[in-house]
Amino acid sequence: MPLPNWPDVGQAYSIGDHMTHTTAANGKEAAYHGIPAEDDYGYAQAIKIGNMIYVSGQLSHDKKGGMISPAALDETGKPADFSMMVEQMRVTYANAATILAQFGATLDHVVEETLYVLDVDEAFAVAGTVRKEAYGKARPQCASNLIGVSRLAFPEQLIEIVFKAVLPPV
Repeated sequence: MPLPNWPDVGQAYSIGDHMTHTTAANGKEAAYHGIPAEDDYGYAQAIKIGNMIYVSGQLSHDKKGGMISPAALDETGKPADFSMMVEQMRVTYANAATILAQFGATLDHVVEETLYVLDVDEAFAVAGTVRKEAYGKARPQCASNLIGVSRLAFPEQLIEIVFKAVLPPV
């Protein structure tokens, strides 16, 4: 059940829509959102091997790959306003939850996350609240890294989050 002010993941993606899940001969299982960037760049959104899930950098996009809550750009094409950080962060966590669900996992299974952000101050200002909402706990039980970077994949993008999750042994 989505938390208040959170995107409804069920509206963003449905398993029959675009998302796919494949298993390779080497035992790797791959999960995809079904967005153009997966084919353009050539990557999986997540890989599961054994009980480990490695989630590629998630960002704030819709089911077609369009940016949700894009940052306003200045005349040079760089973000001029970082106020969309909170909404981009919420959608990014929702997208991560969607991809983890393909493996029967939730954010509760995440053991480490790394947030890559363009504005560390803005990210710190909102991350505590958003992370607590996403994980549903006052102290999310995962290691967390927040790293400032000079650029991300898309000009309007303010944040990207990478996750590692562990499922209980079978």
